[in-house]
Amino acid sequence: MLTTTTTRVLEPGDLAAALAVLDRDPVANAFVAARVKVAGLDPWRLGGEMWGWYADGRLASLCYAGANLVPIGAGPEAVRAFADRARRSGRRCSSIVGPAPATTELWSLLEPHWGPAREVRSHQPLMVTRSMPAGITPDPLVRRVRKDEMETIMPACVAMFTEEVGVSPLAGDGGLLYQARVAELVGSGRSFARVENGRVVFKAEIGAATDLACQIQGVWVAPEHRGKGLSVTGMAAVLGYALREVAPVVSLYVNDYNTAARATYRRVGFEEVGAFMSVLF
Repeated sequence: MLTTTTTRVLEPGDLAAALAVLDRDPVANAFVAARVKVAGLDPWRLGGEMWGWYADGRLASLCYAGANLVPIGAGPEAVRAFADRARRSGRRCSSIVGPAPATTELWSLLEPHWGPAREVRSHQPLMVTRSMPAGITPDPLVRRVRKDEMETIMPACVAMFTEEVGVSPLAGDGGLLYQARVAELVGSGRSFARVENGRVVFKAEIGAATDLACQIQGVWVAPEHRGKGLSVTGMAAVLGYALREVAPVVSLYVNDYNTAARATYRRVGFEEVGAFMSVLF
């Protein structure tokens, strides 16, 4: 049977159809869905274009093309269409990230044109929980970061980002975009930390949030405090905030080689439900 397919940049009038695609997998799509539900599909507000792949006139798959290139609900044919558009547009993203099968295929098509990547993280377990863990007391000293504490939280955020990504977020624009993102999370009440003597010893953020699911990111313990169990009780505290106040499902994804972090998340009740892949430029 012949099918007619097409790919185009979505417009504000396509919002309902795009949300229907995103809501098919609210956990895996939390990052993009959160942006779309706040900003809509206007590229200026969204921070990038949303590409739509249509099969027989129905919107079937998406690809967010901004600072990240993110395939959403994309099978092999949609991935090929998105790769073709990305190749013609040229690389404007700092990473490709998304569910491992689609992202693996997308990178295989783009690598001859965009490669080599600075780093490829081919298997990043996606983990989920819907309840608080039994037998773990959340750290009572983990709290929301106040708006007047930007100078306190920023050094920890920069250290976490540099350790996780391999480059400083202060490069390029002097950190203006990164500082704005941290300020956005603090201002929205989604940045959490344990602060001792004016220094952050544990921190984490609820980086993406919809009414269906949210995603914890930026988990970090100060090096001199590692091995003391702060990550377990701290994560339990942040999880409590997330489940009570944000969404019924809490997710995160982690590098497969970070065995300590994976063990921490399992202790707090997270279970692996899939995998992401990231290509860093």
